[in-house]
Amino acid sequence: MKTEISKLERKYWDAMNKQDYETVKDLTKFPCLVAGKRGVMSVDEPAYKKMFEQGAGKKMRIKNIADEQIETAEDYALIAYVIELDYDGEAMKCACTSTWVKEEGSWRCAMHTETDLEKREY
Repeated sequence: MKTEISKLERKYWDAMNKQDYETVKDLTKFPCLVAGKRGVMSVDEPAYKKMFEQGAGKKMRIKNIADEQIETAEDYALIAYVIELDYDGEAMKCACTSTWVKEEGSWRCAMHTETDLEKREY
């Protein structure tokens, strides 16, 4: 099941990258919870679509997903990882978490968080 959750998370990012709202919508449980640098919010489908459309035309390229940690149960899964991406020309590195729930045989993302990581010299 861990492989399935990892693939679903990547499918979600790929759909965001391709600006494929239908796939993103099908993978999301509404209302969903979102937390990031804009704060915490519960988002219904119309609000989510509006947020999604605000990103239209912006280019996103996933460089790497690493340090995945996944915990699963019969009807929910938790995933945490570090993602490196280029978003509209800006390099970003974030720690992300998602909570997936299984309803009527399908997995849907019910919560997602992103925390920008500090830029450090390694």
